Amino acid sequence: MKLKNTVLIVNDLEQSKKFYKHILGLKTILDFHGSVTLTSGIVLQSKEIWKELIHKTDQEIIMLNHAVELSFETEDIDAFMYVLDQYHVTLLHPLKEGAWGQRVVRFYDLDGHVIEVGESMRKIIKRLLSQGFSYEELAHRLRVPLDYIKQIME
Repeated sequence: MKLKNTVLIVNDLEQSKKFYKHILGLKTILDFHGSVTLTSGIVLQSKEIWKELIHKTDQEIIMLNHAVELSFETEDIDAFMYVLDQYHVTLLHPLKEGAWGQRVVRFYDLDGHVIEVGESMRKIIKRLLSQGFSYEELAHRLRVPLDYIKQIME
């Protein structure tokens, strides 16, 4: 068994393609008959096409988008926050730092799917090292083995 893609059902395929291109920088791999395959294993599928595939009507479908989250990493969270602001993206919460040191933001796409973007582990480690943390302190704070931190920094 192998996970192939994550399929998101969307109301407006064209607007969703623009959102994922401009906000997350994803590129279109295949655009065919109401389904768009993007980089990162994301597939946008028109709700109308999806209803045909599963043989259901609007009244039979209950969309519960907040039970799943797409998770991305970036090397420059501050620049990414600027993009979110420029496109007036609705935030689930503002940029915040978790106890382990990762800075992360969560927001909604046009259909209410939750997306998380956080700093990469390498970026977190570099930032915390610059603040004076030792490798051992980082391992404890990040809750990862010391060898993992050394491997990332090599």
